[in-house]
Amino acid sequence: NRHPLCTMAFAAALAKLQEEVSCPICLDYLGDPVTTECGHNFCSSCIHQHWGHLQGTFPCPVCLHHCPDRSLKRNTQLCHMTEIVQQIPRMRAKSQRQEEPLCQKHREGLALFCEKDLELLCAQCRVSSDHGDHPLMPLEEAAATHRRKLKSYIESLSEQMKDTENRSERQVSKCLEVKERIENEKDELYSEVQQLKSFLEKEQNAMLTSLLNEKTDVEEKLKEEKNQISNYCTMLNSLLRDIISKGLQTDMDLLTGIESIHDEYDNLEPPATYLYELKEDTCSLPPHYLGLHKMIHTFQVDLTLDPETAHPALMISRDRKSVTYSTAFGLHNLQGRTSYPAVLSSEGFDAGRHFWQVEVRGTGAWSLGVCKESFPRNPPMPPSPRNGCWQFHLWANTSVTSDSGNWERIGIFLDFELGEVSFYNLRNRSHLHTFSERFTEKLIPYFCIGLFTKSLIMRIV
Repeated sequence: NRHPLCTMAFAAALAKLQEEVSCPICLDYLGDPVTTECGHNFCSSCIHQHWGHLQGTFPCPVCLHHCPDRSLKRNTQLCHMTEIVQQIPRMRAKSQRQEEPLCQKHREGLALFCEKDLELLCAQCRVSSDHGDHPLMPLEEAAATHRRKLKSYIESLSEQMKDTENRSERQVSKCLEVKERIENEKDELYSEVQQLKSFLEKEQNAMLTSLLNEKTDVEEKLKEEKNQISNYCTMLNSLLRDIISKGLQTDMDLLTGIESIHDEYDNLEPPATYLYELKEDTCSLPPHYLGLHKMIHTFQVDLTLDPETAHPALMISRDRKSVTYSTAFGLHNLQGRTSYPAVLSSEGFDAGRHFWQVEVRGTGAWSLGVCKESFPRNPPMPPSPRNGCWQFHLWANTSVTSDSGNWERIGIFLDFELGEVSFYNLRNRSHLHTFSERFTEKLIPYFCIGLFTKSLIMRIV
């Protein structure tokens, strides 16, 4: 008979040997083993399946070392060693039986496992008051069940690690995108400030400070989130190693202390995602004493078209936001405000500052502006400032489809007290024209579509 110490040493050495010839991914004996650049061994099929969705770099599942490519060298010597170790499973089982611990309470062999308390029990523990109504399983069956569960943890953790790594890469891309966008907006700001010259220097400095503060704030938060992701990845890696190591242990060792691993896995909580949104048009200034974005946000009004003022050839949408020209003149609205194909807004203004936007699609002539409330229905001459109508004329040649990038969007700003009506191209944020007048009565937004236009649509936005 062997000395007990020799037997235990032999069993430990055998267990260590069997661990060395086991795959960290499938936890089974290595099949057609290959070795990574960092020195870890895997089944050829397991490692290639693990890397199946990756491109560029391939992290080692054990130490996360980035391997340059998928080509791995077959380990012939390890393959022979695995075949030899696979021939001595019974000797391992015998050694394990010789060193099985006893129940501390009843001094009997541990042959049962309590699924509720996650404890090893002997036969007498079955009938004790502590575990009488608990679900009990034979040791081998319980070990197999928890081994499968641990394997599922490995798969889940591996996916979480992949997702976390991808998230980290996306954060780097987002950070670069934010920097590039802010730099572009800075360039735009500098260009427009040159046109505004000295009286916009104060606003320039204020907006530059705002941009730099926003950039610093976003970068700090992204950096903080990146650190959280890195820490979470380290925690996942540590737990993954513990589970892999646990899965390679004997049934008795695997089930001893298994509760802590389950608890750590169940309590995993990924770091919160930092959601950010850059301020729209932060750096865009038109050639005007007040920033265009400020005019939009401060003085934007909601307009609707007045069908009672529409020319018979115009068709007003049900929501009273759009107008189109119809070649078939109807008999409706014969009391229209003007003989020109125009329509007025239901709203008018006799004080204050007001801003509205109009989108135009299609082909043909059109004009926008304001007119006096007393503007004649059938003026003897074309509408103009002389008879109380201030309008800006353009010719459109765009697509009528809503998903097309070809369209015009015009902004109209009325400052009643200052006596100005200004027009802006909101596509390139440029100033088009300004009328200056002394207004003495209510002004009403004016929309006109030229004769014989082709599918031209004008919409208030």
